[in-house]
Amino acid sequence: MTLTCRIKNVLDILKNPSKAQLKDALLKLDIKLKDFDSLPEPSQGKPYNRKLLYKNEEVEMLVMNWSQLECAPHDHGNSYGWIQVLSGTSLNSVYEMSGTGLPSELFHEYHQIGKYFYAPKKAIHKMQAFDQSNLVTLHLYSPPITGMKVYDLEKCAACVVSDDCGAWWPDEQHQKVKEIQLKKNIKNKE
Repeated sequence: MTLTCRIKNVLDILKNPSKAQLKDALLKLDIKLKDFDSLPEPSQGKPYNRKLLYKNEEVEMLVMNWSQLECAPHDHGNSYGWIQVLSGTSLNSVYEMSGTGLPSELFHEYHQIGKYFYAPKKAIHKMQAFDQSNLVTLHLYSPPITGMKVYDLEKCAACVVSDDCGAWWPDEQHQKVKEIQLKKNIKNKE
């Protein structure tokens, strides 16, 4: 059975899946790096390139091949999901938001090949390949991501990006759905 058929068989039946159901689907699929005939090459000047593997009204699954650049802090709109490390090591930084200010980093953690980690709804994080590793990650979200907010901590700004933009400040004007000026937090001013 092809990878596309395996994914379709498992994900077609999900209806408004819970956190546990999403993880169970990933575990059942048991996708490994060797399952891919080809991966998207990391994009020049971008943190990753992605390939959509599956999408319906309930869920979407993507594979991402990372460069050595970090993505911008971002949320996943009203979506939640799981990230599986297929190769390399991910450095994942988790942020907290206070009021209308800038998000501030709470902690960071390393995730190695085989690790699954959860991305809650409205949670803010950023990722990058750690220590020159060849990072490839698999992402399963519900519902499909729309309304993702990307943060530029230096500009004190956030931007709701179009669905064709990744976790970086948009290059194209049409990818900026809404730009938001933020206030520096008191502790960020020091």
